[in-house]
Amino acid sequence: MAAELSLIKPISKFPKFSSPRPSANFRSYISMSSAASTETKRPKKLAKTGIKETLLTPRFYTTDFDEMEMLFNSEINKNLNQAEFEALLQEFKTDYNQTHFVRNKEFKEAADKLNGPLRQIFVEFLERSCTAEFSGFLLYKELGRRLKKTNPVVAEIFSLMSRDEARHAGFLNKGLSDFNLALDLGFLTKARKYTFFKPKFIFYATYLSEKIGYWRYITIYRHLKENPEFQVYPIFKYFENWCQDENRHGDFFSALMKAQPQFLNDWKAKLWARFFCLSVYVTMYLNDCQRTAFYEGIGLDTKEFDMHVIIETNRTTARIFPAVLDVENPEFKRRLDRMVEINTELLAVGDTDDIALVKNLKRIPLIAALVSELLATYLMPPVEAGSVDIAEFEPQLVY
Repeated sequence: MAAELSLIKPISKFPKFSSPRPSANFRSYISMSSAASTETKRPKKLAKTGIKETLLTPRFYTTDFDEMEMLFNSEINKNLNQAEFEALLQEFKTDYNQTHFVRNKEFKEAADKLNGPLRQIFVEFLERSCTAEFSGFLLYKELGRRLKKTNPVVAEIFSLMSRDEARHAGFLNKGLSDFNLALDLGFLTKARKYTFFKPKFIFYATYLSEKIGYWRYITIYRHLKENPEFQVYPIFKYFENWCQDENRHGDFFSALMKAQPQFLNDWKAKLWARFFCLSVYVTMYLNDCQRTAFYEGIGLDTKEFDMHVIIETNRTTARIFPAVLDVENPEFKRRLDRMVEINTELLAVGDTDDIALVKNLKRIPLIAALVSELLATYLMPPVEAGSVDIAEFEPQLVY
């Protein structure tokens, strides 16, 4: 979710819910992505692993499905542009990546060469990424099911997006097998807590998540294409096509928001848009700054990478959100870096041998300082943006 303290520009070095268990569809998508593997050696038994729960851990989401049904009822909502949704549906039906996620022997060979801290950080990357993709699968699958009668076209798009997310999660989980591990997705489905978001918040958060995912993947792909000596694991070779799934998903949520102008055209929408930009950007920045070993391992400067991604995501988001943060103001990065310092101190408190009461007392001033930085960043003068007129769906690639 850093360029320098001068006026920030894009980094020049980068080229321009509810189902109790994974459904049969999810299992079939995994099979499609791994069936063509050429590996001959398989571990006899994989160790199943879970995700350590923290404030920054990828979460599972649910929403008010009844309200969703009302929003996409064409008899109630006259703003629905069915022609645009039909065009999007054809894009998803084309399924450009149907045969893209095919593994080969490079995966296991590369995993065997990774040792020490870098090996562990790659495992964590695969675990967190798989959890995030699987979370999207669950939400989109349920939306596809619930909207089937109300709006079959929108419902089918959600179902096809769940196909994409399942394919991604399966591919990532298969990557964990290279390290003799597997994420227990069935257990995750039942055991993880679900965060409730109202539909409009789902739109804001998921649009940002998909677009920031696009910019992360394409930036890593371009960097490694120019610097192949850092291509330590072959999953990154798949990011060019993979990121287009993220981009199409974001385009769909852009169309959903245009169909609900009340989410974009008043002062409350501006406040919420800035809030979700801040939440997504700060979460990414803090997460990544805890994992600099991963980015250094593939030849990236973590903060430069994150600021490049934030700036490009913000510029994309400004096409549809009514207001965005002024992320190119050097004060924005200064505040992010201060949050990293505070978060590091918070983590250090958690690692001490103090009793729980003492730890909590030590955390209070740090949490207050973090909240103060968040509030000050939120209150920075925003960039007025957004026009549903210029955010028309364009199916061509954006790079």
